[in-house]
This record gives sequence, structure tokens and C-alpha cells, in this order.
Amino acid sequence: MSEELKRIEAVLDERVRPAMRAHGGDIQVDHLENQVLYVKLLGHCAGCPSADLTNETLVEAELVKALPELVRKVTVVQTVSDELWEQAKRLLRDHHL
Repeated sequence: MSEELKRIEAVLDERVRPAMRAHGGDIQVDHLENQVLYVKLLGHCAGCPSADLTNETLVEAELVKALPELVRKVTVVQTVSDELWEQAKRLLRDHHL
């Protein structure tokens, strides 16, 4: 892991993850490119209607404040959980369209 990502992870561990975990969620760094950090929201935070607000008011605010030389923006990468994929497969198998 690069030194930049270690610094980002430290801020996430200290300032972001405790609040997210209190709501049954978490965050994972996908990659950093041109001062834009791409992250995945996990657990209850993934797909939450307030995910954009959480990203802006918590994740991006804390990272930009702590590491302005590294991060100027945080973007959420939308993913589908393995559990949701399995549910979709079951629906397609069990219900003929």
C-alpha cells in the first residue's frame, strides 16, 4: 500500500469509519486518481438513500480537511453486493419471465 493510501486509511479509521459503523456500514478505498478518491460504501451504507449526503458531509469533508494536498473530491463507486447478485439469480431461476 502506498504512503498516500496509508494516510487516507488513517483518516478514515479515525474520523469516518466510527460513524459509519455505528449505522451498520463501512467504507473501502477503490483507488486515488488525480486527487479524486474513489470509494465503495459497504453494509447498510451501500445503496442507502442518504449515501450521497454521507459522502459529502462526512467522508469528503473529513478527507479534504485532513489531507487537502492528496484529496480534493471523493466519488462513490456504485457496486452491487454479492448477496444482491445471488437474490437476482434466484429470482431469474425461480420465476419464468
